[in-house]
Amino acid sequence: MPSSKPPSWVRALLTLFVIVDTGFVLYWCITALHFLPPEWLYKDYTNPLLVAWNWSFLPLDLAISATGYLALAMWKAGRPVWRKWAIVSLALTSASGLQAVSFWAIRSDFDPFWWAPNLFLLVYPWVFLPRLVSAAEE
Repeated sequence: MPSSKPPSWVRALLTLFVIVDTGFVLYWCITALHFLPPEWLYKDYTNPLLVAWNWSFLPLDLAISATGYLALAMWKAGRPVWRKWAIVSLALTSASGLQAVSFWAIRSDFDPFWWAPNLFLLVYPWVFLPRLVSAAEE
């Protein structure tokens, strides 16, 4: 673990990695085990095409979690390469949010329960990406 206290933006990013990456893993476990009641699920949840669309995010979301956890491990080990893994994770996270929001927008389907987390995934990485890119270039 790095000996000096990291800047507040790094602490915030590391905390968000734990929350978001664990959230993705939990979402897919909950989805696979059908733990959510049908009224909480998105419109047309039983439509096979929408089921396939949702599951098409599994590899992307797991890649997000893997790269985020790797960034955390590299930071903890004091390895500067953590920033590069963080950039990859954040870029993938934003892409995942964009894909979901785009889909719901094309369908003209606005459900705050699904839009809010996906807008968060789309936007939050852009708070950290400029600083990480600058630091990775040093």
